[in-house]
Amino acid sequence: QVQLVESGGGSVQAGGSLRLSCAASGFTYSRHCMVWFRQTPGKEREREGIATIDSDGSTSYVDSVKGRFTISRDNAENTLYLQMNDLKPEDTAMYYCAAASAGYCYMARGVCAGECGMDYWGKGTLVTISS
Repeated sequence: QVQLVESGGGSVQAGGSLRLSCAASGFTYSRHCMVWFRQTPGKEREREGIATIDSDGSTSYVDSVKGRFTISRDNAENTLYLQMNDLKPEDTAMYYCAAASAGYCYMARGVCAGECGMDYWGKGTLVTISS
């Protein structure tokens, strides 16, 4: 049974940091593209792929988080991370990790709807940033 379980969300003030984790099981994690998405309040019909890391370790970010967020993966522990620094109120969202076949990451960055072409999704962790 495939599972993606996010953790690490919470409420912090602007300028603070959080580290999200996503524990994966039930599939060959190391061979998958992994993506952090976020869904902002009031925009439940769309999601934004903000950071991707493919099976070869290559990463990409949307401009709004570049330089502030870092995605990484531990294939030995089947865990995905998102280090978020210098957080802003506009980063407030539900954050999800998702998996797709290796090589798909180049398609996953940016705004999308529905399943966004991803194979597996976690249930999300809420991040709230106050000004």
